[in-house]
Amino acid sequence: MKTSCTGNCFCGAVEIEVAGEPVEMGYCHCASCRSYSGAPVTAFTLWRDEDVRITRGKDVIGSFNKQGMSDRQFCSKCGGHVMTFHPGFGFTDIFAAVLPGVTFVPQVHLNYAQTVLPMKDGLPKLKDFPQVAGGSGELLRE
Repeated sequence: MKTSCTGNCFCGAVEIEVAGEPVEMGYCHCASCRSYSGAPVTAFTLWRDEDVRITRGKDVIGSFNKQGMSDRQFCSKCGGHVMTFHPGFGFTDIFAAVLPGVTFVPQVHLNYAQTVLPMKDGLPKLKDFPQVAGGSGELLRE
């Protein structure tokens, strides 16, 4: 993997840069992510906040925080998703497709109890979140 990689919103007005390695990559099946993305499952890359920076278009970034856990950032010009800050955790979630230069290697399924698209891939499937993130840490069967 590259030590630095850029990504952007749909129209290119907003550009972000990530450095180093992601903390984790995987799939989220929660209703909130599904509703926001318009997809049955989302592919995420999770980065330390200090490893993510906005390199262009900070003035056109809009945000929406429905329940406090996820501060979703998007381009106000095209509506393209950019990233999601997770206040209190020190991590930024970036949809895998926003970073085409990062090889997506999923490690886990989150919120699998809410899935509408079962996936049999041998990866761990957490009912909700890991215990360190306030979840049960309970694993579900594939």
